[in-house]
Amino acid sequence: MLHGYGSDENDLFSFADELNQKFLVVSLKAPIKLGFGGNAWYDIEYSANAEKWTNVSQALQSREKILQSLDIIHKEQNTNPQETYLFGFSQGAILGYSLSINYPQHFKGVLALSGYVDPQLLPKTLEADKYPEYFVSHGKQDGVIPVAWARKTEKYLKENNFNFEYHEYNMEHGINPDCFSDFMNWLKKRDLL
Repeated sequence: MLHGYGSDENDLFSFADELNQKFLVVSLKAPIKLGFGGNAWYDIEYSANAEKWTNVSQALQSREKILQSLDIIHKEQNTNPQETYLFGFSQGAILGYSLSINYPQHFKGVLALSGYVDPQLLPKTLEADKYPEYFVSHGKQDGVIPVAWARKTEKYLKENNFNFEYHEYNMEHGINPDCFSDFMNWLKKRDLL
């Protein structure tokens, strides 16, 4: 589990109780401590015209730290990389896309909630013959990450023949009951509950 900007490892961990007890659930804490509390995987900068942009160097460093953490977990807990699911929210979803598209052999599935595919964090060409499957959700009233960015992600996944489900909800930047129900059903179909 990869939390969003300004949160911590406890944010998504409440969903762990819903999962099948045979699974090891790990929620990672982002490495950058924010001045107002919480953590981030990378800084978000703003240009003079108030456009957001990613600190790509920090994002790539965090991505490598997550991969290293997964390697340690697989070795110490004797878990199978091909059975690993990533659950990311917002900034965690952005990194979830980056991890799974750059290193598809490490993941079976990705739940990407309220995030988007950042082209700066993707490989120049898609070379793998098999990518994980995705559950993608976004709020139509999201004021943090516009739904238009999620729609670009849907287009990217479709054009590149990824296996995915895309959902939009009448919500802001979060997880509402309909979204929760849909991603739980997605997990249930994969015998993860």
